[in-house]
Amino acid sequence: MPKQLLPTFVAYALAFFLVFFLVAVIFSRVILRGEAVTVPDLSGKTIVQARAELDKKDLHLAQRGSDFNDDTPRGQIIFQDPAPNSRIRVTKVVQVVTSAGSRNVAVPDLPGKSLENALTLLKDTGLTRGKMTQIHTPRYPAGRITAQEPAPGEVVERSSPVGLLLSQGDREDRYLMPDLIDRRADRIVAWLSEMDFKVADIHYVYYPGQSSGVIVNQFPPSGYVVQKRGLITLEVSR
Repeated sequence: MPKQLLPTFVAYALAFFLVFFLVAVIFSRVILRGEAVTVPDLSGKTIVQARAELDKKDLHLAQRGSDFNDDTPRGQIIFQDPAPNSRIRVTKVVQVVTSAGSRNVAVPDLPGKSLENALTLLKDTGLTRGKMTQIHTPRYPAGRITAQEPAPGEVVERSSPVGLLLSQGDREDRYLMPDLIDRRADRIVAWLSEMDFKVADIHYVYYPGQSSGVIVNQFPPSGYVVQKRGLITLEVSR
């Protein structure tokens, strides 16, 4: 072969192989697009399990919603389209419907549980919080459920409201705030501590004509109704 024809031959050969490769790729894709596979049975599987099963056959999954089903746990597939064992082309979509659980559920036992735990139980069961009322009672600490309606174990429709009675703890005794003005602060603070009252803060101020360490102002004021959990603030002369 003459040397001047060699570059031309090489160029034609490269062009031929390039066209051959492109035709092969296009042809393989056409064949693959027309390939049919058998749709697996997805009933009883979760969305994650079903998607993994379809991936093996180059199929895609789309969730079309959920519906109540007494026989299938919540989150598992109860219907699919196309049906199991159907023949469809690869890359096609299989639509599924999942179970929303039973339409009827048993109300959980809530008395004695904290409000946070009770609300979590209601949500997990598929129920909602109904009217909530608070009451003072020595039976349960503050923040605990004391009663409910419907009663524990009663079967109701999912999403039904459950009324709650919430404890505020035992009712505290109430006291009239005494007049503390012009009294020695150290003695009053010690006396309040013995009585289980809480002095939140003491402010020291200059008060003309008053000796040091004497109460010149108080909050709550004299005659105000207080409970032991209430906080008391005093102003004391320097």
